Amino acid sequence: MKNRKTYSKEFKLDAIALVREQHYPVAEAARNLDVSAQVLGRWIKEAENDDGHAFRGNGKLTPEQDEIRKLKAQVKRLEMEREILKKTTVFFAKETK
Repeated sequence: MKNRKTYSKEFKLDAIALVREQHYPVAEAARNLDVSAQVLGRWIKEAENDDGHAFRGNGKLTPEQDEIRKLKAQVKRLEMEREILKKTTVFFAKETK
């Protein structure tokens, strides 16, 4: 039997932020975060239906928690960009041979 993965509220919010704020395509963000595009799409839809308060418990983040969430999202975005650049470098290295 396959165990179901669980994700923290912060992970879900960061994943949603990649699509909404950083304008990554859902499929690309999902692939880089190792979740299915359907799951990420559901998280986004749930957040939209809940006026952006989905997954937040009481919806109140301290300034420190908000800063941490933003920094985590930035780290994830930069990691995704680095992976894309690595793949691009490999692709162009093969093309020049």
